[in-house]
Amino acid sequence: MEQRYRGLLNDVNGGMTHLAQIIKDAWVFGLLPEDQDGTGWSAGQMQALYEKVYAEWEKYGHLPSGLPEALRERYMRIHQEAIARARATGWDPELGEDD
Repeated sequence: MEQRYRGLLNDVNGGMTHLAQIIKDAWVFGLLPEDQDGTGWSAGQMQALYEKVYAEWEKYGHLPSGLPEALRERYMRIHQEAIARARATGWDPELGEDD
């Protein structure tokens, strides 16, 4: 049986994973509406979205500082909200000894 993505809002570490990052960046670039978190997506769907997100980041040197003002503001809002959500679920950004 094919594994499906659990969705950013149901992801481990409050959504601070590589797959959740793809979803958040897709929101930044308007590739997905912010009410779509990838719940139930297949690996193929996530890969296709990753390729679109990567192409968008490429335009800006893969750096948030390279984003135009409006996108940078959206990026900051989305990621600040994600960090707050993750911390509320107990996520700790500090690396442990095994990381």
